[in-house]
Amino acid sequence: MTSAETTATASALASRLDRLESAQAVRTVLARYMLLCDQPCADRNFPQLPDLFADGAVWEGVGRHYEGSFGRHQGRAAIVAFVASYLAPSPHFARNLHFLTSDQVSVADDGATARGQWLMLQLSTYGGGGSEAITARLDVDFQRAGDGSWRIAHFRTERLECMPWGVGKEASA
Repeated sequence: MTSAETTATASALASRLDRLESAQAVRTVLARYMLLCDQPCADRNFPQLPDLFADGAVWEGVGRHYEGSFGRHQGRAAIVAFVASYLAPSPHFARNLHFLTSDQVSVADDGATARGQWLMLQLSTYGGGGSEAITARLDVDFQRAGDGSWRIAHFRTERLECMPWGVGKEASA
């Protein structure tokens, strides 16, 4: 193998490794977002939430169930204000859990952007009573920041199904 071939092979391997590490970093960003959505905390500042979104990011509900109820929010401040309105100590949820599955993540060849798709199960108990199991499709675009970290650039959620589920005394024992 010539020196040029060795250099080309090393460069190709480095590029593949970067795409693999980037795909995992994207998964970690979305997992962190879900953790913040699920964690009951009294801190209304949510200092970690803005760090997950790119400048000019968009968060929106899509499809017939979520387009009207969630709408579209652009920019970190608008996104944080909207999401924070659902988080503890908001009376909306007494308990909220998100489970992600069936992920598909692809990183662009240039390593600057990525796209992920997930199926989500959300188990929610509401402050006003009642519980639901909701399935949704998440379609999320990411971009790499100047420091190399990954941020959400466009978050889309579309409800697929929703059904009540019981949380009785025997279920919590």
